[in-house]
Amino acid sequence: MSASDMPLSVLAVDDEEPALEELLYLLGRDPRVGSVVPAAGPTEALRRLGRAMEDGPPGDRAVDVVFLDIDMPGLDGLELARLLGRFAAPPLVVFVTAHDDFAVRAFDLKAVDYLLKPLREERFAEAVRRVAELVRAGQGPRPAAPAGAAPGPAPAFGDHVPVELGGVTRFVPIADITHVEAQGDYARLHTPHGSHLVRVALSTLEEQWRARGFVRIHRSRLVALGRIEELRLDGGNVTVRIGDRVLAVSRRNARELRDLLARHAAGRAR
Repeated sequence: MSASDMPLSVLAVDDEEPALEELLYLLGRDPRVGSVVPAAGPTEALRRLGRAMEDGPPGDRAVDVVFLDIDMPGLDGLELARLLGRFAAPPLVVFVTAHDDFAVRAFDLKAVDYLLKPLREERFAEAVRRVAELVRAGQGPRPAAPAGAAPGPAPAFGDHVPVELGGVTRFVPIADITHVEAQGDYARLHTPHGSHLVRVALSTLEEQWRARGFVRIHRSRLVALGRIEELRLDGGNVTVRIGDRVLAVSRRNARELRDLLARHAAGRAR
């Protein structure tokens, strides 16, 4: 069995015993999970991770992912995750918390997922699936797959994008999205009714949504052509207006955008 096919090794960290027991129960029910080590706080977690590092991946105690509470005494979960990011082979991190106001900071720390308590079993299983895919693709602490191995699949969307909001999965129609902005490894989807953060690279959305009329206007931004209400030329600067938002267009993308808008307008006129 190759390292990428091995069951996941998990460290579960929560200072509240009932919450830790629930984590252990859910992890124990998932067939993709091989071993689970509990830690009743950040100090114990660091001690167990230190032992895993001494073994070295893929040693018997190597940890693929840490399921991590945030609100803990002393060193909180965000601070612990920041420390883990400095490891030579850091484990993946899934935050498990009762607070939804730490999500952006968690995403900045490159968390795989952000789960809200009380946990739902199907949502929890989705987080484990994401971890397993990343480990299989060589993006976890284990050695990467051999050269020539197929990469992990990029997320693909139909007509809707699933987003998490207050512990509930909602499905945002792609037709409602006006523009997209990159935020690290995440993308913020803007609609007339608000915005949503999803864990997917802007380059992936650019490729998948090109046929839907999305075009890159900046290294960190995509827009839906049909949502552009105005193209402005002011000296050497180019901007577009979408509703009450004015977005800058980079020089390298300006010519392509003008051509696409002209074709789009001609197509609507026919």
